Amino acid sequence: MNGTGSTLFTFIVGIFVATIIISNILAQKLFQLGPFAFTAGILVFPIAYIAGDIITEIWGYKVARKVIWAGFVSGALFSLFALVAIALPPAAGWPNQQAFETVLTQVPRVVLASLLGYLVGEFANSYVISRLKIATKGKHLWLRINASTVVGQAFDTIVFAVVAFAGVIPTALLIQIAIAGYAFKVLYELAATPITYIIIGWVKRIEGVDTYDDQDYSPFKI
Repeated sequence: MNGTGSTLFTFIVGIFVATIIISNILAQKLFQLGPFAFTAGILVFPIAYIAGDIITEIWGYKVARKVIWAGFVSGALFSLFALVAIALPPAAGWPNQQAFETVLTQVPRVVLASLLGYLVGEFANSYVISRLKIATKGKHLWLRINASTVVGQAFDTIVFAVVAFAGVIPTALLIQIAIAGYAFKVLYELAATPITYIIIGWVKRIEGVDTYDDQDYSPFKI
């Protein structure tokens, strides 16, 4: 029994998937932090990586792989049905069509970049945690959490920036945006390390599960 039928597992997966959907909605809002501009989605998206850390560390890469694909499908479905909802003719007397379009309209290239970045980054994140857990014999959890963040967010940020903005904005600006976004997300997750530590220890005690992977790490097996 790997504990994947437990209430805690279901709750953590729910948070993981919800952050994917929420970040897509909040991404439409830009905010200023010092000299840099960020999308509001960056506030919640790192939570998906934290939840991914917890799932991989406790239930293993094989389970995390299924959850990652579930998040990808959920994000794609949200984007698809947002387009469908926008295209539906507004009811007579309903005055909010323009506002609805403003909030939910997404640039297809940016959506593709977001989904691809998420997919590559999350798999890199889970792979690093799983391999380091074997290499360290389950010790140095802080190393696994932080190393996976540095690697996973790097893949995520690079893929997103290149697919979304290459050829659209100057290369220097693209690099600046990528570095700022990467730094923000990594610092966010590093600051949350103590909380992640506490949650992982607590869930392991409650569930009695602590999985070590040594298997095929292909992301395409479900």
